[in-house]
Amino acid sequence: MGVAKRTRKFAQVKRLIGQRDVRLEKNKAKQELLNKTKKESASGEIVREIPQAPSGMFFAHNQNLVPPYQVLIDTNFFSHTVRMKLPVLESAMDCLYASVNPIITSCVMAELEKLGPKYKVALMQARDERFARITCDHQGTYADDCIVDRIQKHRIYIVATNDKDLKKRIRKVPGVPIMSVARGKYVIERLPGAPST
Repeated sequence: MGVAKRTRKFAQVKRLIGQRDVRLEKNKAKQELLNKTKKESASGEIVREIPQAPSGMFFAHNQNLVPPYQVLIDTNFFSHTVRMKLPVLESAMDCLYASVNPIITSCVMAELEKLGPKYKVALMQARDERFARITCDHQGTYADDCIVDRIQKHRIYIVATNDKDLKKRIRKVPGVPIMSVARGKYVIERLPGAPST
């Protein structure tokens, strides 16, 4: 009689259960909780969460925007203003035909300081005593998130910016006008009753 040949078995590994497998105890508890919440909402009426509209809004018209206007100024608005050699306060008043309270957040100041000596003139303009300062209570110094968060909470501001991405984010919030530097002057968009340029 011959000797039986032994064949090697390749890739034979003990199978492990994945982290997201439903057979694990922690995943079972999560699945039960998820099913329970689905059953509760399915048994009754459909629950919809709609954010409450601000009381000062009349359709897309913001009634909280009255002179003197509160203008939140972004970092690149200062750099474009310096490039066009425009005075911030006087040009904003010429654009809006009303008195203006320019406001600078601490994030914008931090960004201007980080940009270094190239933006020294813009930083000097931002340190003007006529501009109000708002301290931010969040982590980090990213001014775009700070400005969007602030205008969503309180829709009493006009946002002055030339940043395309920030403008896209602001346009999604109804009732917030945008001021920008174009053609050697300030222009305003989405402000009802504003003079057309």
